[in-house]
Amino acid sequence: MIRELNNKHKETAEKMLAVQIPAYKVEADIMNFDGIPQLQDTVDSIIQSNETFVGYLIEDVLAGFISYTHDEGHFQICRLVVDPVHFRKGIAKRLLGYLLENVCRGYETAVTTGAENVPAKNLYKMYGFHEVKDIEVAPNVFITLLRNRPSH
Repeated sequence: MIRELNNKHKETAEKMLAVQIPAYKVEADIMNFDGIPQLQDTVDSIIQSNETFVGYLIEDVLAGFISYTHDEGHFQICRLVVDPVHFRKGIAKRLLGYLLENVCRGYETAVTTGAENVPAKNLYKMYGFHEVKDIEVAPNVFITLLRNRPSH
């Protein structure tokens, strides 16, 4: 089941962090870089976040979530995480599809991911995203900016 998450609720933020940290550790391994900002998140930083969070639950257990921000005419996907226990079950596809179809429809949407994270880049490309540029975030560590074209 997909539903919006209340990140201001401490118990929800704890559950989100318990999914986020292992997910970003996998990306950190792919990138060979442990400086991913989301690895430094705490329950308090999630509670204070201005992002909107949408979760995927399996039998009331949080298996993954996506978050975004929105300003005039533009959405930014901030995180798309799946508990590694639930990798390869289509959860990331469902969350991304839900967001693009129900929230971002008709608006340009951007996302960044590790330049070496081929599975994530392929997922975004399946949904019409194209690579814009690589950005060096630390010496020899790159992320890729991807954007989609608005659909109506």
